[in-house]
Amino acid sequence: MMFKKVYDIEDVPPLSKAIPLSFQHVFAMFGATILVPLLTKMDPSVTLFASGLGTLIFHLITRGKVPAYLGSSFAFIAPIIAASKAYGAQGAFTGMIAAGFIYLIVFGIIALVGLNWLNRVLPPIVVGPVVMIIGLSLTPTAISEASKGLLTAFVTAGIVVVANIFAKGFLKIIPILLGTVGGYLFAITQGQVNFETINHAAWFAFPNLTIVTGHMPVIAWGAVSLIAPIAIATMVEDVGHLLVIGDTVGRDLMHKPGLHKVLLANGVATMLSGFLGGVPETTYGENIGVLAITRVFSSRVIQGAAVIAILLSFIEKVGAAIQTIPQPVLGGITIILYGMIASVGLRNLVENKVNLASNRNLLIASIIFTLGVGGINIPIGQYSFEGVGPAAVIGILLNLVLPREKNESEEVGSSSGSGVSAG
Repeated sequence: MMFKKVYDIEDVPPLSKAIPLSFQHVFAMFGATILVPLLTKMDPSVTLFASGLGTLIFHLITRGKVPAYLGSSFAFIAPIIAASKAYGAQGAFTGMIAAGFIYLIVFGIIALVGLNWLNRVLPPIVVGPVVMIIGLSLTPTAISEASKGLLTAFVTAGIVVVANIFAKGFLKIIPILLGTVGGYLFAITQGQVNFETINHAAWFAFPNLTIVTGHMPVIAWGAVSLIAPIAIATMVEDVGHLLVIGDTVGRDLMHKPGLHKVLLANGVATMLSGFLGGVPETTYGENIGVLAITRVFSSRVIQGAAVIAILLSFIEKVGAAIQTIPQPVLGGITIILYGMIASVGLRNLVENKVNLASNRNLLIASIIFTLGVGGINIPIGQYSFEGVGPAAVIGILLNLVLPREKNESEEVGSSSGSGVSAG
């Protein structure tokens, strides 16, 4: 059973509704998208610009069939820092471009051989737990933010819950926006909002794109070796995100428009971001959570969020104002969004009637949960393979090598027939 739609993927909400709906996605992605460049010493405005532009390119390549937003990828933080120290920011940009090129190589392989092998590699017993840990692995961030002002976080989350359950009409489909605004106003009464950054910000400032500053990427093979291999981990995460979105909207997005198109789009966006001076991009779990809780699946809404992100990269005061949203407010929002992602993974297991009385299935799920939520870190040469990526890979390998019990069919689960089919 899929979520009841308010707006489907192809629907175009009226402008009076589309703008606030788009702002919900901006609020959902903004904190994490800005955090990555802050941690890696890159330019936040450039990253915000590249994020919006990359999302529009993603929708162009996928023909608007996948309502996803592309934001900064956390998986690249450590290698970008290491590459920047060793080869400078311009060398690191080359590593990011190379990461996008890895996406293009995998796109070519899938375009040639197809996706039939995914039915064997990604059955529900792997997909369900991987989707769950995508949400659960983010929960420490939500709790950390909420803990900096629990009352504010609970008020924010409470507004979202009340709006989602009891609101009528249009208010019912903007609970994230209502929660953010309501939580922000409450945070002001608690003295948790610092307006100083707004006062010091200019109204207009052109992003420091490499094509403007002249600090173009330079070839640094060491930076390529540090950054590019991380694309393997983020592609596994992209598969999980695409399955979550497909499950949420009730469509088989793995085959139409196709995983290869998604990887192509993500690769092009990442290469463009690196060329402009931004950071690598990935589909965002936060925005998938917004889809699930609002049931607004319109790609036009996501595209509107991308346009707003680009505009904000030029309007420094507005961007500064959004950055004043205190962490407890973001914590209250993400407590719900991240939990929603995990719940979609649980639904995948239930709808596919995965038999967890089977020792084989129980072992696969248990190991994926422990490795993913525990944040396993596997050092490989000069970089690390950590979190959801290695948990997913190990789960896939276990599914392939562990013998099936006599009463198990080739495909685990009977409702959807395959881990890559939408419910």
